Amino acid sequence: MLRLHDHRTGQAMDVPPNALHVHVHAGRERALVTADLLRRVAERTRRRAVLSRAENVRPGTGFAELNLPDMPVVAPEDVPGHAVWVGSEDVPGRRCLIVPQEDRPWAGPAGSAGSAGSAGSAGSAGSAGSAGSAGSAGSAGSAGSAGSAGSAGDDPLRVRLAILRERYRDPAAPDGGRVAEAGLDLARWRAAVADWARHPGRPMDRAYAAEGQAALTDDLDSPAALAVLDRLAEDPGVAPGAKVETVIHLDLILGLDLVADIGRG
Repeated sequence: MLRLHDHRTGQAMDVPPNALHVHVHAGRERALVTADLLRRVAERTRRRAVLSRAENVRPGTGFAELNLPDMPVVAPEDVPGHAVWVGSEDVPGRRCLIVPQEDRPWAGPAGSAGSAGSAGSAGSAGSAGSAGSAGSAGSAGSAGSAGSAGSAGDDPLRVRLAILRERYRDPAAPDGGRVAEAGLDLARWRAAVADWARHPGRPMDRAYAAEGQAALTDDLDSPAALAVLDRLAEDPGVAPGAKVETVIHLDLILGLDLVADIGRG
């Protein structure tokens, strides 16, 4: 069951199992990524989901750089009454997800990536680089040449990961160091997944998959879902092939393209 926070009551409310229209009416990158995450979660729970935005809502980069689909512009009066409005402002009489507004664009200059250090924090892909004890990822730390930290500062999806590390309704200021850290972690995760993919295929681990999906259906708890992936990477009891399939299952919702390095190098 998909549940979303109602800012008026402070309670999580069940979302009816019918088609969902998600409209971004205010905000920047966080609001757009949150709306796309809601779309992906809704589709995973077998709902038809439609995205739209107000004319003045657009990312500082491009939609593709955040792995966002095209979002048609819809005037407020044309948004269906059952829609979920996503943005930094309340809309009276409408169901809203309030996403605190950034005060500046998200930025992570390529030159700043090195300052992120080893970046191995929970809820991030950093632990994939240290997952040598988790079966197959031991070589992932050295596999950085495939989509490695050398180009991590150029990866546009580092902004999406930095956004997903915070709950959508918690304040989060754009931070170049945080974005650079996310770029390094994406490179480590992709190297680990590419290494696991060299092993025999196995069915996904249903327990980890269910836990990650449950976090996302519980008010879009992306930090908890990322933490599930961290624990999966470090679990020596899960075969590498099963790790790959589990990552694919959850990344179809997270939208981080964690399989990008499979078959490279």
